[in-house]
Parts: sequence; structure tokens; C-alpha cells
Amino acid sequence: MAKNLKKNNVLALNGELGTGKTQFVTGIVKKISPKTIVSSPTFVLLNEYKGEIPIYHFDVYRTEACDFHFQELIKEYFSNNGICIIEWANKITKILPSNCIKIEIKKNLSKGDSFREITIC
Repeated sequence: MAKNLKKNNVLALNGELGTGKTQFVTGIVKKISPKTIVSSPTFVLLNEYKGEIPIYHFDVYRTEACDFHFQELIKEYFSNNGICIIEWANKITKILPSNCIKIEIKKNLSKGDSFREITIC
């Protein structure tokens, strides 16, 4: 997936706690910028990863009904010539661009503790 991403792509990630959203982001970042260290932006809201195409990694889990100013900040990144990846994107569906790539990650415990089902639309 990472090799097909382009500037101004927006990925909207959703899934329960511990499903691997940050691990999914890590895989994308490592493909685009192999030496980059990825961490969850849960407490800082945004991590920026430099590279040929910058990646803007948002985590909006701790935001409550995103206020207007925060929404405007996020929207500015959608056209900032990078790739935006947003964890817990279901909290900000109203501001997501219509062409965003929606990704749902679910555990399937019937197939094992570490098995995940990933749906992309």
C-alpha cells in the first residue's frame, strides 16, 4: 500500500484499542522513510515524519468533539503535499475529504490473538 500513496492522500484509520493502528502506520512510514522512528502521537496529537514525501500522523483519540480551531489545523494538512494518516478518524468524519482512504482494523480472535482483518475502502 505504501508504494502507491501520493502527496495529499488521507488515510482514515479506525479500530479498537490494541488492534494495530500505530503498527500499520509504522509499516507505511518504514517503506517511505526507512530510517524513521515511529511513535504514537496519542499525547501530542501529531507526529511529522520527514522524507521524500512527508507523513503527518494524527491521533485524535483524546480529542473531544474536535473544536473548530483543531479541525481547521487538521484540514490544512490535507493539502500540505504530504500524506495524512489519522488514527481514530471516526471522531472527525465531518471534516475528512470525500476521497480519503478508509481503513478498518479488527481483531479476529477466532483465528488467534495476533490475527487482524484489514478492510480498505
